[in-house]
Amino acid sequence: MCNKLLILLTVGLLLSSCDQDPGNTTIPGSDQPFTWSNATIYFLLTDRFYNGDPSNDINFDRKTDGAVLRNFEGGDIKGITQKIEDDYFTDLGVTAIWLTPPVEQIHGHTDEGTGKTYGYHGYWTRDWTQIDPNFGTWQDLSNMVEAAHSKGIRVIMDVVLNHTGPVTSTDSQWPDQWVRTGPACTFRDFETTVTCTLVENLPDIRTESDDDVKLPHFLIEKWRSEGRLEKELNELNTFFESTGFPRSPRHYIMKWLIDFIKKLGIDGYRIDTAKHTEPEVWSELESVAREAFENWKKENPEKKLDDNPFFIMGEVYNYFIQHGRTFDMGGGDTIDFFDYGYDGLINFDLKSSADRELEEVFSMYSESLNGGPLNGLDVINYISSHDDGAPYDLERKKTGESALRLLLSPGISQIYYGDETGRPLRIEGANGDANLRSNMNWSDLQGEDNSTEQLLVHWQKIGQFRRAHPSVGAGLHKMRSREPYVFQRTLDWNGIEDKVIVSIGLSDGIVEVGDIFEEGSTVYDYYSGQSAVVSDGKVNFDPREIFLLGQP
Repeated sequence: MCNKLLILLTVGLLLSSCDQDPGNTTIPGSDQPFTWSNATIYFLLTDRFYNGDPSNDINFDRKTDGAVLRNFEGGDIKGITQKIEDDYFTDLGVTAIWLTPPVEQIHGHTDEGTGKTYGYHGYWTRDWTQIDPNFGTWQDLSNMVEAAHSKGIRVIMDVVLNHTGPVTSTDSQWPDQWVRTGPACTFRDFETTVTCTLVENLPDIRTESDDDVKLPHFLIEKWRSEGRLEKELNELNTFFESTGFPRSPRHYIMKWLIDFIKKLGIDGYRIDTAKHTEPEVWSELESVAREAFENWKKENPEKKLDDNPFFIMGEVYNYFIQHGRTFDMGGGDTIDFFDYGYDGLINFDLKSSADRELEEVFSMYSESLNGGPLNGLDVINYISSHDDGAPYDLERKKTGESALRLLLSPGISQIYYGDETGRPLRIEGANGDANLRSNMNWSDLQGEDNSTEQLLVHWQKIGQFRRAHPSVGAGLHKMRSREPYVFQRTLDWNGIEDKVIVSIGLSDGIVEVGDIFEEGSTVYDYYSGQSAVVSDGKVNFDPREIFLLGQP
């Protein structure tokens, strides 16, 4: 008997699969060009993914005395590289890796109600010009980007521009000309969302200021001790002379952020806390980032993947696809973030869709992205994340369905590390968002119980289908049948032509495809690894519950 993978679907079906392991099946690739609108992004916390170099686990006299899951746990850039080289991401159909900010974090810790917390997550910057040694080195990051690019995988770097790390007993506050420490944001309107501090002890960069400011004394002394003061100052002089920007806080940070493009050729940014900064700031960052990327490609023609421009996606907290282009800041203030350099916004709707059938979600998303208010733009769908305490499947009881809902949704799909392996989102002793940031559950793939491995296989099959067919995320959705649930996606855009059919809940193996795939042509099922020839407008496979049909 074969192993069974149970998938509980919103449409009320209990499905099982007795299909081949894709490790024994040659999955056809695709000659279709890459498009961000069909990207599958894998989001990971570097410190929690995989430890490739235990020698860098402790730095700056950091301790292991933090609260549960609030220490550095050992994951690093070398670990990501190892998994790239092992084809973990390729097998999952991933086309872009989004990693948390790799920059040097505060050396100390905060000590609040949840206990001691270190900057393991990457969002508490101390020095934007250096890689935190717990994560690795500039060379490690360069190696990782090159390894990803060699597999056709893009790299998105999470960037923070609106705040520094907290002040601790070992980490100085940036000068008052750089940051404000109050008032606290109350989120009633634009001003009380932007010109304020997100939380206590998170100094807010004065991004509205055009005043020239001097570099912090501690940073100058740090660079001097590291033997790179002259180099950093010369680079800053060159940047400000070439751009004409004032030496204001935001423009210093922009220079430091685009260095990752100029030096490494990263392919995109994920903008943290996007709505907490004046939108014009993002237009400035877009301009210098896209120019840096084009210059990098001209200087490294043998390394560039294609002619796609630099990609910028934003976290506008609580943006839903239903908002279209307009986000309400409160108090009558609205912003169209797409007008300020963003290619896509993270969509907070999908993770809230458990009470809606797949067709309701898919058709609404497709209508918005194809001819609707978001025509030509992108949203990034997710089911769980590092700071969303209300994910789609908190108890990980619908992990099979999660793959279908996420990877088959129109738009960009963002896998959060461990979605594909059922990594727990509730950890004994952990508080708050630490629960969402547990260590990747690699050991579950090694045990005698192969349920986690079977779950991963399920995600791999759908991911490979998505990667091979840009119409899955970027195409026009149309339901062909409600029971069983059958739909098509078609794409004819910018030189890309592609068509697929998906069937869920079929009682036999006969799928009607006549008006999508030509008579006599061969159709491949990415879920079973079988092929069939179209006859009388139908293809006939062995019976199963899921069909992912396309032509390589």
